[in-house]
Amino acid sequence: MVLALLSLVVLCWSAASPEPTIHCGSENGPSPEWKVPHHLHPGDLWDLRVELVKTSVGPLSMNISWTLRADASIRLLKATKICVTGKSNSESNTCMRCNYTEAFQHQARPSGSRWTFSYVGFPVELDTVYFIGAHNIPTANVDEDGPSLSVNFTSPGCLHHVMKYQRKCIEAGSLWDPNVTACKKNEKTVEVNFTTSALGDQYMALIQNSDVLGFSTVWESKPTRTSVQVSVTGESEGAVVQVIPYFRTCGQDCIRRKETIVLCPRTGFQSALDNNRKMLGSWLPFLLLALLVAVWVLVVRIYLLRRHERVKSTSFPAATALPPMKVLVVYPSELCFQHTVCYFTDFLQNHCCSEVILEKWQKKKIAEMGPVQWLTTAKQAADKVIFLLSNDSNATCDSTCGTSEGSPSANSQDLFPLAFNLFCSDLTSQTHLHKYIVVCFRETEPDDNYSALNVCPKYQLMKDATAFCKELLHIEQPMSSRKRSQACSNCLSCS
Repeated sequence: MVLALLSLVVLCWSAASPEPTIHCGSENGPSPEWKVPHHLHPGDLWDLRVELVKTSVGPLSMNISWTLRADASIRLLKATKICVTGKSNSESNTCMRCNYTEAFQHQARPSGSRWTFSYVGFPVELDTVYFIGAHNIPTANVDEDGPSLSVNFTSPGCLHHVMKYQRKCIEAGSLWDPNVTACKKNEKTVEVNFTTSALGDQYMALIQNSDVLGFSTVWESKPTRTSVQVSVTGESEGAVVQVIPYFRTCGQDCIRRKETIVLCPRTGFQSALDNNRKMLGSWLPFLLLALLVAVWVLVVRIYLLRRHERVKSTSFPAATALPPMKVLVVYPSELCFQHTVCYFTDFLQNHCCSEVILEKWQKKKIAEMGPVQWLTTAKQAADKVIFLLSNDSNATCDSTCGTSEGSPSANSQDLFPLAFNLFCSDLTSQTHLHKYIVVCFRETEPDDNYSALNVCPKYQLMKDATAFCKELLHIEQPMSSRKRSQACSNCLSCS
């Protein structure tokens, strides 16, 4: 019952006292109330707000709304004055006075909310900073601080989703979509692609990072897709390209479009190369492992081959690998040259790495030099001198080979006695004794005429072949006697 009565009272109050509204008009000077002293005046505004709105006709405008303070001073309020100052290329100042149609009987609306009013009518220019101030009337007296409230508002540019449809913005290229793409072709060239407009015929492609890297001018009067190659002086990947239009209405202040430079896409051939590189990269660990195994096998094989060659060269050295040793062979004329001397020289050459000096092979030199001079020269050139002794088998040998005229025995000059007499003095010297060796094929002793040979080392072939070869090679040469003896032993073991 009580609630019903209260509702009835509210309805009756609302019908009896209509809500105040506003009626606004221009007022660009001091208000008349400022000239009249007032003992009391209303308080300042509670809130002041500004937003951009699009009207059905005309340019974009400001929607300025304000809220009154809920106190007893509201009963004195007659009007609210709003002044807008814009700062762009020039400064403008416009004031509007909004009178309240009714006196305020209550501090708030019947619903309990504060009194709020708004005015739409101040035009908005592009990229302009506005200072909006509002105060209630009647104002404070002269020399008194009057209550007021102010806010700042900056209008957006032509790229704003509402402003871009304004005529001035359209003429500046707000609806122009150049679809700019830019890519780095190489270290010195950037390719820029964009769509031109019918609003102008001149464009500039400017590439910059922290500094300007390069630019190029394009002339095109029709809307078309254009490509331009811009030379750059530095690293262009990640830099920014600006397409600057010079339209007829905005000149050098037209809207610029920007895009980040990326790497140019690969061609089909380059893509195939990249795919091959990726595939190779996935197989690379296995290829490296296989290569490592192959190298290891090759190294092991080379090591084994070298080791085998080393063992082979140690066990079976070639006679030609050793420097030849010169040996002078002196033999008596009764020895069978064919079966004895030739066999012995063959043994020296093939098994003891020796170069044999034999009178039978140098008859021409002997004839030119004489026997004594030839023997002296041969002894000096030889490393060893071998006295090859005769034995009891010579008769058999002679009967087999024959002693007819022209045979080796018949034509052979017996240099044995001459050589013995020439070299005999060396047999008494320890310094030269090592150079002489006595060799026979059977156990025998030198003839009494040659008994001085008993001081020389004596060897019986083939019984003492190894010892003979070692003795033969025991001389002062660049190659050690140990190596020669080992080579001789190997030769004998292989024979």
